[in-house]
Amino acid sequence: MANQTAHVPWTPPTAADPVSATVQLPGSKSMTARALVLGAIGVGPSTLSRPLRARDTVLMAGGLRAMGLSVSTVDDDRWVVRPGTLQGPAHVDVGQAGTVMRFMPAIAGLAQGPVTFDGDPSVRQRPLRPLVDALRTLGVAIDTPSSLSLPLTVRGTGRVAGGEVVIDASASSQLVSGLLLAAPDFDRGVVVRHVGPPLPSAPHVRMTVQMLRAAGAGIDDSAPDIWVVEPGKLSGRGWTIEPDLSGAMPFFAAALVTGGSVTLLGWPRSSAQPVDRLRALLGQMGGEVTLGTEGLTVRGTGVVHGLDADLSEVGEMTPVLAALGAVADSPSSLRGVGHIRGHETDRLAALATELTALGASVTDTADGLEITPRPLRGGVFHTYDDHRMAHAGAVVGLVVPGIELDDVACTSKTMPDFPALWSAMVTGKN
Repeated sequence: MANQTAHVPWTPPTAADPVSATVQLPGSKSMTARALVLGAIGVGPSTLSRPLRARDTVLMAGGLRAMGLSVSTVDDDRWVVRPGTLQGPAHVDVGQAGTVMRFMPAIAGLAQGPVTFDGDPSVRQRPLRPLVDALRTLGVAIDTPSSLSLPLTVRGTGRVAGGEVVIDASASSQLVSGLLLAAPDFDRGVVVRHVGPPLPSAPHVRMTVQMLRAAGAGIDDSAPDIWVVEPGKLSGRGWTIEPDLSGAMPFFAAALVTGGSVTLLGWPRSSAQPVDRLRALLGQMGGEVTLGTEGLTVRGTGVVHGLDADLSEVGEMTPVLAALGAVADSPSSLRGVGHIRGHETDRLAALATELTALGASVTDTADGLEITPRPLRGGVFHTYDDHRMAHAGAVVGLVVPGIELDDVACTSKTMPDFPALWSAMVTGKN
Protein backbone atom coordinates (compact mmCIF):
# COMPACT_ATOMS: atom_id res chain seq x y z
CA MET A 1 0.00 0.00 0.00
CA ALA A 2 1.51 3.33 -1.08
CA ASN A 3 2.13 6.05 1.46
CA GLN A 4 -0.46 8.78 1.46
CA THR A 5 0.68 12.24 0.46
CA ALA A 6 1.53 14.57 3.36
CA HIS A 7 -1.02 17.31 3.95
CA VAL A 8 -0.13 20.69 2.45
CA PRO A 9 -2.11 23.72 3.70
CA TRP A 10 -2.93 26.31 1.05
CA THR A 11 -4.54 29.74 0.90
CA PRO A 12 -6.32 30.02 -2.46
CA PRO A 13 -6.12 33.45 -4.06
CA THR A 14 -9.05 35.85 -3.86
CA ALA A 15 -10.04 37.41 -7.18
CA ALA A 16 -9.73 41.19 -7.28
CA ASP A 17 -11.11 41.36 -10.83
CA PRO A 18 -13.18 39.17 -13.16
CA VAL A 19 -11.07 36.24 -14.33
CA SER A 20 -10.32 36.01 -18.03
CA ALA A 21 -8.43 32.86 -18.83
CA THR A 22 -7.89 30.00 -21.21
CA VAL A 23 -6.92 26.81 -19.44
CA GLN A 24 -5.30 23.62 -20.70
CA LEU A 25 -6.39 20.94 -18.27
CA PRO A 26 -5.35 17.30 -17.96
CA GLY A 27 -7.25 14.53 -19.69
CA SER A 28 -10.33 12.82 -18.35
CA LYS A 29 -9.69 10.35 -15.55
CA SER A 30 -12.73 8.34 -16.65
CA MET A 31 -11.57 8.04 -20.26
CA THR A 32 -7.96 7.34 -19.31
CA ALA A 33 -8.98 4.55 -16.94
CA ARG A 34 -11.28 2.90 -19.47
CA ALA A 35 -8.72 3.15 -22.27
CA LEU A 36 -6.10 1.46 -20.07
CA VAL A 37 -8.43 -1.45 -19.28
CA LEU A 38 -9.57 -1.87 -22.88
CA GLY A 39 -5.96 -1.77 -24.03
CA ALA A 40 -5.13 -4.54 -21.58
CA ILE A 41 -7.52 -7.02 -23.23
CA GLY A 42 -7.15 -5.83 -26.83
CA VAL A 43 -5.28 -7.45 -29.67
CA GLY A 44 -2.28 -5.30 -30.53
CA PRO A 45 -1.04 -2.15 -28.83
CA SER A 46 -3.21 0.79 -27.82
CA THR A 47 -2.06 4.39 -27.52
CA LEU A 48 -3.51 7.08 -25.28
CA SER A 49 -2.95 10.65 -26.48
CA ARG A 50 -3.03 13.34 -23.78
CA PRO A 51 -3.89 10.93 -20.96
CA LEU A 52 -4.29 12.04 -17.38
CA ARG A 53 -1.12 11.55 -15.34
CA ALA A 54 -2.33 11.60 -11.76
CA ARG A 55 -2.35 9.28 -8.78
CA ASP A 56 -5.47 7.34 -9.85
CA THR A 57 -4.29 6.62 -13.38
CA VAL A 58 -0.68 5.93 -12.42
CA LEU A 59 -1.94 3.34 -9.93
CA MET A 60 -4.07 1.72 -12.63
CA ALA A 61 -1.12 1.55 -15.01
CA GLY A 62 0.95 0.09 -12.18
CA GLY A 63 -1.70 -2.55 -11.50
CA LEU A 64 -1.64 -3.68 -15.13
CA ARG A 65 2.16 -3.84 -15.06
CA ALA A 66 1.99 -5.91 -11.88
CA MET A 67 -0.09 -8.45 -13.82
CA GLY A 68 2.55 -8.69 -16.52
CA LEU A 69 1.51 -6.15 -19.15
CA SER A 70 3.70 -3.52 -20.75
CA VAL A 71 2.35 -0.04 -20.03
CA SER A 72 4.68 2.76 -21.08
CA THR A 73 3.97 6.10 -19.39
CA VAL A 74 7.35 7.71 -20.04
CA ASP A 75 5.87 10.24 -22.49
CA ASP A 76 3.34 12.46 -20.73
CA ASP A 77 1.40 12.98 -23.96
CA ARG A 78 1.40 9.41 -25.27
CA TRP A 79 0.99 6.26 -23.23
CA VAL A 80 1.24 2.83 -24.86
CA VAL A 81 -0.41 -0.38 -23.63
CA ARG A 82 0.87 -3.67 -25.07
CA PRO A 83 -1.35 -6.58 -24.08
CA GLY A 84 0.05 -9.92 -23.06
CA THR A 85 -0.65 -12.84 -20.76
CA LEU A 86 -2.19 -11.66 -17.51
CA GLN A 87 -0.65 -13.41 -14.55
CA GLY A 88 -0.20 -13.51 -10.82
CA PRO A 89 0.96 -13.47 -8.17
CA ALA A 90 0.52 -9.71 -8.21
CA HIS A 91 -0.50 -6.89 -5.90
CA VAL A 92 -2.59 -3.90 -6.97
CA ASP A 93 -2.51 -0.74 -4.85
CA VAL A 94 -5.78 1.07 -5.54
CA GLY A 95 -4.93 4.15 -3.45
CA GLN A 96 -8.24 6.01 -3.21
CA ALA A 97 -9.31 5.22 -6.77
CA GLY A 98 -12.79 3.85 -7.27
CA THR A 99 -11.91 3.11 -10.89
CA VAL A 100 -8.98 0.89 -9.89
CA MET A 101 -10.84 -0.97 -7.14
CA ARG A 102 -13.88 -1.61 -9.38
CA PHE A 103 -12.40 -2.01 -12.88
CA MET A 104 -9.40 -4.18 -12.06
CA PRO A 105 -10.88 -7.21 -10.19
CA ALA A 106 -12.64 -8.46 -13.34
CA ILE A 107 -9.36 -8.14 -15.26
CA ALA A 108 -7.64 -10.03 -12.44
CA GLY A 109 -10.13 -12.85 -12.94
CA LEU A 110 -8.62 -13.30 -16.42
CA ALA A 111 -5.13 -13.61 -14.95
CA GLN A 112 -3.44 -16.90 -14.17
CA GLY A 113 -2.69 -16.75 -10.45
CA PRO A 114 -3.69 -14.71 -7.39
CA VAL A 115 -3.99 -10.93 -7.48
CA THR A 116 -4.41 -9.02 -4.22
CA PHE A 117 -6.02 -5.59 -3.89
CA ASP A 118 -5.74 -3.01 -1.13
CA GLY A 119 -5.46 0.74 -0.82
CA ASP A 120 -5.64 3.72 1.52
CA PRO A 121 -7.60 3.08 4.72
CA SER A 122 -10.50 5.26 3.57
CA VAL A 123 -11.05 3.22 0.40
CA ARG A 124 -11.98 0.19 2.50
CA GLN A 125 -15.24 1.95 3.30
CA ARG A 126 -16.27 2.40 -0.34
CA PRO A 127 -19.00 0.12 -1.75
CA LEU A 128 -17.61 -3.03 -3.38
CA ARG A 129 -19.75 -5.97 -2.24
CA PRO A 130 -22.15 -5.97 -5.22
CA LEU A 131 -19.20 -6.35 -7.62
CA VAL A 132 -17.65 -9.15 -5.57
CA ASP A 133 -20.95 -11.04 -5.52
CA ALA A 134 -21.44 -10.51 -9.26
CA LEU A 135 -17.96 -11.74 -10.16
CA ARG A 136 -18.45 -14.83 -8.04
CA THR A 137 -21.68 -15.52 -9.92
CA LEU A 138 -19.71 -15.27 -13.17
CA GLY A 139 -17.17 -17.83 -11.98
CA VAL A 140 -14.42 -15.75 -10.36
CA ALA A 141 -12.96 -17.01 -7.07
CA ILE A 142 -12.46 -14.15 -4.61
CA ASP A 143 -11.24 -14.21 -1.01
CA THR A 144 -12.47 -11.28 1.09
CA PRO A 145 -12.74 -10.33 4.74
CA SER A 146 -16.20 -10.52 6.25
CA SER A 147 -16.99 -6.98 5.05
CA LEU A 148 -16.61 -8.05 1.40
CA SER A 149 -14.57 -4.95 0.75
CA LEU A 150 -10.84 -4.38 0.49
CA PRO A 151 -8.46 -6.02 1.02
CA LEU A 152 -9.34 -8.92 -1.26
CA THR A 153 -7.64 -11.55 -3.38
CA VAL A 154 -8.85 -12.62 -6.81
CA ARG A 155 -7.74 -16.18 -7.56
CA GLY A 156 -7.61 -16.03 -11.34
CA THR A 157 -7.55 -19.13 -13.50
CA GLY A 158 -6.84 -17.41 -16.81
CA ARG A 159 -10.48 -17.37 -17.89
CA VAL A 160 -13.89 -16.24 -16.69
CA ALA A 161 -17.02 -18.19 -17.59
CA GLY A 162 -19.28 -15.16 -17.79
CA GLY A 163 -23.03 -15.38 -18.17
CA GLU A 164 -25.90 -13.46 -16.60
CA VAL A 165 -25.74 -11.49 -13.38
CA VAL A 166 -28.10 -9.29 -11.40
CA ILE A 167 -26.55 -6.42 -9.47
CA ASP A 168 -27.70 -3.47 -7.38
CA ALA A 169 -25.32 -0.77 -8.62
CA SER A 170 -27.18 2.13 -7.02
CA ALA A 171 -24.08 2.90 -4.91
CA SER A 172 -21.85 3.49 -7.96
CA SER A 173 -22.11 3.17 -11.71
CA GLN A 174 -18.51 1.90 -11.64
CA LEU A 175 -19.88 -1.44 -10.41
CA VAL A 176 -21.53 -1.90 -13.82
CA SER A 177 -18.64 -0.51 -15.83
CA GLY A 178 -16.21 -2.83 -14.06
CA LEU A 179 -18.15 -5.83 -15.34
CA LEU A 180 -18.72 -4.53 -18.87
CA LEU A 181 -15.13 -3.51 -19.62
CA ALA A 182 -13.67 -6.99 -19.15
CA ALA A 183 -16.71 -8.89 -20.49
CA PRO A 184 -15.56 -9.33 -24.14
CA ASP A 185 -12.84 -11.66 -22.80
CA PHE A 186 -15.30 -13.78 -20.78
CA ASP A 187 -16.13 -17.15 -22.33
CA ARG A 188 -19.84 -16.29 -22.66
CA GLY A 189 -19.63 -12.53 -22.44
CA VAL A 190 -22.04 -11.07 -19.92
CA VAL A 191 -25.60 -9.95 -19.36
CA VAL A 192 -25.77 -7.38 -16.57
CA ARG A 193 -29.14 -6.46 -15.05
CA HIS A 194 -29.26 -3.58 -12.60
CA VAL A 195 -31.99 -3.78 -9.97
CA GLY A 196 -32.77 -1.42 -7.12
CA PRO A 197 -32.73 2.39 -6.89
CA PRO A 198 -31.79 4.32 -10.03
CA LEU A 199 -28.24 3.95 -11.30
CA PRO A 200 -26.24 7.09 -10.49
CA SER A 201 -23.84 8.82 -12.88
CA ALA A 202 -25.44 7.23 -15.94
CA PRO A 203 -23.24 9.25 -18.36
CA HIS A 204 -20.24 7.27 -17.13
CA VAL A 205 -21.89 3.99 -18.12
CA ARG A 206 -22.73 5.49 -21.51
CA MET A 207 -19.04 6.38 -21.86
CA THR A 208 -18.15 2.76 -21.08
CA VAL A 209 -20.56 1.52 -23.75
CA GLN A 210 -19.29 3.99 -26.36
CA MET A 211 -15.65 3.10 -25.74
CA LEU A 212 -16.37 -0.64 -25.83
CA ARG A 213 -18.06 -0.21 -29.21
CA ALA A 214 -15.19 1.90 -30.48
CA ALA A 215 -12.82 -0.95 -29.61
CA GLY A 216 -14.97 -3.45 -31.51
CA ALA A 217 -17.18 -4.95 -28.80
CA GLY A 218 -20.67 -6.17 -29.54
CA ILE A 219 -22.83 -4.55 -26.87
CA ASP A 220 -26.58 -3.99 -26.59
CA ASP A 221 -27.85 -1.39 -24.12
CA SER A 222 -31.24 -0.83 -25.74
CA ALA A 223 -33.24 -2.08 -22.75
CA PRO A 224 -33.21 0.09 -19.60
CA ASP A 225 -30.80 -1.15 -16.94
CA ILE A 226 -29.69 -4.16 -19.01
CA TRP A 227 -26.38 -4.49 -20.83
CA VAL A 228 -25.45 -7.43 -23.05
CA VAL A 229 -21.78 -7.82 -24.07
CA GLU A 230 -20.91 -10.52 -26.60
CA PRO A 231 -17.64 -12.46 -26.26
CA GLY A 232 -15.00 -11.47 -28.79
CA LYS A 233 -11.60 -9.94 -29.24
CA LEU A 234 -11.15 -6.19 -29.05
CA SER A 235 -8.81 -4.24 -31.29
CA GLY A 236 -5.95 -2.22 -29.98
CA ARG A 237 -6.43 1.36 -31.13
CA GLY A 238 -5.55 4.97 -30.56
CA TRP A 239 -7.52 6.98 -27.99
CA THR A 240 -7.56 10.77 -27.84
CA ILE A 241 -8.39 11.59 -24.25
CA GLU A 242 -10.73 14.54 -23.76
CA PRO A 243 -10.17 17.14 -21.04
CA ASP A 244 -11.88 16.21 -17.77
CA LEU A 245 -15.24 17.93 -17.38
CA SER A 246 -15.48 17.34 -13.62
CA GLY A 247 -11.96 18.69 -13.19
CA ALA A 248 -12.94 21.76 -15.19
CA MET A 249 -15.89 22.55 -12.91
CA PRO A 250 -14.06 24.80 -10.43
CA PHE A 251 -12.50 26.78 -13.28
CA PHE A 252 -15.91 27.28 -14.88
CA ALA A 253 -17.32 28.25 -11.48
CA ALA A 254 -14.66 30.96 -11.28
CA ALA A 255 -16.22 32.62 -14.32
CA LEU A 256 -19.61 32.69 -12.60
CA VAL A 257 -18.55 34.07 -9.24
CA THR A 258 -16.19 36.73 -10.62
CA GLY A 259 -18.22 37.77 -13.67
CA GLY A 260 -15.46 36.64 -15.99
CA SER A 261 -14.79 34.18 -18.76
CA VAL A 262 -12.94 30.85 -18.76
CA THR A 263 -12.25 28.76 -21.87
CA LEU A 264 -11.29 25.10 -21.61
CA LEU A 265 -8.97 24.44 -24.54
CA GLY A 266 -9.24 21.32 -26.65
CA TRP A 267 -12.87 20.45 -26.03
CA PRO A 268 -14.21 18.16 -28.81
CA ARG A 269 -17.28 18.84 -30.94
CA SER A 270 -18.78 15.59 -29.72
CA SER A 271 -18.19 14.18 -26.24
CA ALA A 272 -19.21 11.23 -24.08
CA GLN A 273 -19.10 13.50 -21.03
CA PRO A 274 -22.29 15.26 -19.79
CA VAL A 275 -21.60 18.68 -21.26
CA ASP A 276 -25.30 19.32 -22.03
CA ARG A 277 -26.12 18.80 -18.35
CA LEU A 278 -23.31 21.17 -17.41
CA ARG A 279 -24.71 23.77 -19.80
CA ALA A 280 -28.17 23.50 -18.24
CA LEU A 281 -26.97 23.64 -14.64
CA LEU A 282 -24.61 26.59 -15.06
CA GLY A 283 -27.24 28.31 -17.20
CA GLN A 284 -29.70 28.13 -14.30
CA MET A 285 -27.08 29.67 -12.04
CA GLY A 286 -26.52 32.62 -14.36
CA GLY A 287 -23.73 31.40 -16.60
CA GLU A 288 -23.50 31.07 -20.36
CA VAL A 289 -21.81 28.01 -21.87
CA THR A 290 -20.72 28.04 -25.52
CA LEU A 291 -18.64 25.75 -27.69
CA GLY A 292 -16.36 27.45 -30.21
CA THR A 293 -13.32 26.68 -32.29
CA GLU A 294 -11.01 27.39 -29.35
CA GLY A 295 -12.85 25.28 -26.81
CA LEU A 296 -15.65 25.26 -24.26
CA THR A 297 -16.27 28.70 -22.74
CA VAL A 298 -18.23 29.69 -19.63
CA ARG A 299 -19.11 33.33 -18.97
CA GLY A 300 -20.61 34.81 -15.84
CA THR A 301 -22.07 38.11 -14.68
CA GLY A 302 -20.73 38.03 -11.14
CA VAL A 303 -24.22 37.27 -9.82
CA VAL A 304 -24.85 33.60 -9.06
CA HIS A 305 -28.41 32.31 -8.78
CA GLY A 306 -29.52 29.47 -6.57
CA LEU A 307 -29.99 26.03 -8.14
CA ASP A 308 -32.87 23.60 -7.77
CA ALA A 309 -31.76 20.39 -9.46
CA ASP A 310 -31.46 16.62 -9.42
CA LEU A 311 -27.74 15.89 -9.76
CA SER A 312 -27.96 12.10 -9.86
CA GLU A 313 -26.27 11.93 -13.27
CA VAL A 314 -23.48 14.35 -12.34
CA GLY A 315 -22.73 13.65 -8.69
CA GLU A 316 -19.05 14.56 -9.13
CA MET A 317 -20.11 18.16 -9.77
CA THR A 318 -21.94 18.45 -6.42
CA PRO A 319 -19.10 19.94 -4.32
CA VAL A 320 -18.46 22.83 -6.72
CA LEU A 321 -22.18 23.43 -7.28
CA ALA A 322 -22.66 23.51 -3.50
CA ALA A 323 -19.87 26.08 -3.22
CA LEU A 324 -21.63 28.18 -5.86
CA GLY A 325 -24.88 27.77 -3.92
CA ALA A 326 -23.22 29.16 -0.80
CA VAL A 327 -22.36 32.44 -2.59
CA ALA A 328 -25.58 32.67 -4.63
CA ASP A 329 -28.35 35.27 -4.38
CA SER A 330 -31.05 32.72 -3.48
CA PRO A 331 -31.35 29.27 -1.86
CA SER A 332 -30.35 26.04 -3.57
CA SER A 333 -31.77 22.54 -3.36
CA LEU A 334 -29.42 19.81 -4.58
CA ARG A 335 -30.76 16.25 -4.57
CA GLY A 336 -30.35 12.80 -6.07
CA VAL A 337 -26.80 12.41 -4.78
CA GLY A 338 -27.06 10.21 -1.72
CA HIS A 339 -24.50 7.93 -3.39
CA ILE A 340 -21.70 10.48 -2.95
CA ARG A 341 -21.66 9.65 0.75
CA GLY A 342 -19.61 6.65 -0.41
CA HIS A 343 -16.99 8.61 -2.37
CA GLU A 344 -13.59 9.67 -1.00
CA THR A 345 -15.48 10.93 2.04
CA ASP A 346 -19.15 11.45 2.91
CA ARG A 347 -19.29 14.48 0.67
CA LEU A 348 -22.75 15.61 1.78
CA ALA A 349 -21.80 15.67 5.45
CA ALA A 350 -18.43 17.25 4.69
CA LEU A 351 -19.93 20.03 2.55
CA ALA A 352 -22.62 20.78 5.12
CA THR A 353 -20.02 20.97 7.89
CA GLU A 354 -17.51 23.16 6.06
CA LEU A 355 -19.93 25.59 4.41
CA THR A 356 -21.85 26.00 7.69
CA ALA A 357 -18.59 26.75 9.52
CA LEU A 358 -18.01 29.62 7.06
CA GLY A 359 -21.45 31.10 7.75
CA ALA A 360 -23.85 29.51 5.26
CA SER A 361 -26.98 27.67 6.35
CA VAL A 362 -26.68 24.14 4.97
CA THR A 363 -28.89 21.15 5.76
CA ASP A 364 -27.60 17.69 4.96
CA THR A 365 -30.62 15.71 3.69
CA ALA A 366 -30.96 12.02 2.89
CA ASP A 367 -29.92 12.51 -0.73
CA GLY A 368 -28.63 16.04 -1.05
CA LEU A 369 -28.19 19.52 0.41
CA GLU A 370 -30.44 22.48 1.17
CA ILE A 371 -28.36 25.66 1.05
CA THR A 372 -29.39 29.13 2.19
CA PRO A 373 -26.70 31.72 1.43
CA ARG A 374 -25.58 34.04 4.21
CA PRO A 375 -22.56 36.34 4.50
CA LEU A 376 -19.47 34.16 4.59
CA ARG A 377 -16.29 34.62 6.59
CA GLY A 378 -12.79 33.31 6.25
CA GLY A 379 -11.55 30.23 8.04
CA VAL A 380 -10.05 26.79 7.59
CA PHE A 381 -11.82 24.66 4.98
CA HIS A 382 -11.16 20.99 5.65
CA THR A 383 -10.75 18.85 2.55
CA TYR A 384 -11.06 15.35 4.08
CA ASP A 385 -8.37 14.03 1.73
CA ASP A 386 -10.89 14.60 -1.09
CA HIS A 387 -9.90 16.43 -4.27
CA ARG A 388 -13.45 17.62 -4.98
CA MET A 389 -13.70 19.19 -1.52
CA ALA A 390 -10.49 21.11 -2.26
CA HIS A 391 -12.05 22.37 -5.50
CA ALA A 392 -15.10 23.61 -3.58
CA GLY A 393 -12.95 25.44 -1.04
CA ALA A 394 -10.96 27.15 -3.78
CA VAL A 395 -14.17 28.43 -5.39
CA VAL A 396 -15.36 29.96 -2.11
CA GLY A 397 -11.91 31.49 -1.64
CA LEU A 398 -12.32 33.49 -4.86
CA VAL A 399 -14.83 35.80 -3.17
CA VAL A 400 -14.22 35.24 0.55
CA PRO A 401 -10.82 36.43 1.83
CA GLY A 402 -9.08 34.36 4.44
CA ILE A 403 -10.08 30.88 3.29
CA GLU A 404 -7.36 28.32 4.02
CA LEU A 405 -7.53 24.74 2.78
CA ASP A 406 -6.05 22.41 5.37
CA ASP A 407 -4.73 20.25 2.53
CA VAL A 408 -4.37 20.86 -1.20
CA ALA A 409 -2.11 17.88 -1.87
CA CYS A 410 -5.22 15.70 -2.16
CA THR A 411 -5.82 17.27 -5.59
CA SER A 412 -2.95 15.12 -6.89
CA LYS A 413 -5.51 12.32 -7.14
CA THR A 414 -6.72 13.73 -10.45
CA MET A 415 -4.89 17.05 -11.06
CA PRO A 416 -1.41 17.35 -9.56
CA ASP A 417 -0.93 20.89 -10.90
CA PHE A 418 -4.22 22.24 -9.55
CA PRO A 419 -2.76 24.92 -7.19
CA ALA A 420 -0.52 26.33 -9.93
CA LEU A 421 -3.24 26.23 -12.60
CA TRP A 422 -5.70 27.89 -10.22
CA SER A 423 -3.34 30.66 -9.18
CA ALA A 424 -2.37 31.35 -12.79
CA MET A 425 -6.06 31.67 -13.75
CA VAL A 426 -6.78 34.12 -10.92
CA THR A 427 -3.66 36.24 -11.25
CA GLY A 428 -3.35 36.06 -15.03
CA LYS A 429 0.29 35.02 -14.70
CA ASN A 430 1.39 31.78 -16.34
